[in-house]
Amino acid sequence: MRAMIFEETGQPLRLVERDLPSPGPGQLLLKVHACGICRTDLHILDGELDDPKLPLVLGHQVVASVCAVGAGVSGFRTGGRVGVPWLGSTCGSCGYCRDGRENLCDHGRFTGYHIDGGLADFTVADHRFCFPIPDGYPDLQAAPLLCAGLIGYRSLAMAGPGKRLGIYGFGAAAHIVTQVARWQGREVFAFTRPGDREGQRFALEMGASWAGGTGEIPPGGLDAAIIFAPAGELVPLALEAVAKGGVVVLGGIHMSDIPSFPYHIIWGERVLRSVANLTRRDATGFLALAPQVPVRTEVTVFPLEEANEALAALRAGVKGAVVVKVLDSSGHH
Repeated sequence: MRAMIFEETGQPLRLVERDLPSPGPGQLLLKVHACGICRTDLHILDGELDDPKLPLVLGHQVVASVCAVGAGVSGFRTGGRVGVPWLGSTCGSCGYCRDGRENLCDHGRFTGYHIDGGLADFTVADHRFCFPIPDGYPDLQAAPLLCAGLIGYRSLAMAGPGKRLGIYGFGAAAHIVTQVARWQGREVFAFTRPGDREGQRFALEMGASWAGGTGEIPPGGLDAAIIFAPAGELVPLALEAVAKGGVVVLGGIHMSDIPSFPYHIIWGERVLRSVANLTRRDATGFLALAPQVPVRTEVTVFPLEEANEALAALRAGVKGAVVVKVLDSSGHH
């Protein structure tokens, strides 16, 4: 099979031929159709997330079909379509796992980081962390649901019930969250890099009622804000924009240092919190919700052998999500 492998920080992925993996007990062998890529992949490439498995196949928004099942697997049929997200396994026995916070498990292992991911023709995954893809979503459009969608969904829940929601950084997660928030009856205010008129137009197209630069404060202020851009300097700006009792959620796995700020901008029972990973409950909840909204994903597509170009496009900024197409239209790799 073909695989794009990551071997060294700062170096491009390399296309190699590998033997097909075999599914172990509890695992599925999967034929990859498509794999979304996101900023977490860039953080791994840039060495901002410590100790990835090397060599590594990146990619944690995997849409695939089941080829074979390992011992002890039930509930999956050959040919069935599944999605594989960031959370790849947990210990299942620690305090976090037992009380419904498996996203915080100290022994959690993550797809495309500790476990080979989806930038390859085939991969294996723990069947307990694979989820049926909703009908009606083609492979390419389904891929962003598995990280941009799931992390956005968790971030939105953490933001509380506020009706006026600010979103800082309008990429893949934001364009999905905006649709869900509007469906819930909220008003969305989008913040982009100053002068990014194209990004602001895209935000308005996706349902935002206002779009502007990160230094601006929309009329009426905000009840809550989600920061998807990995820029620590946005934290004080968002805190200043939310009303008393408001919540600012940090939706990324990595962020540059947050500058010091005066106490008065967090005073008034404002809350600053991060979102870490996801749970299987998030996955089942969001994948059931997405067709109801219905969530529509905007994707820019690259073939597997152009995965480095896909990563460069993501770094430069694209409209919506970036997806690598692994399976061609004839069903071949």
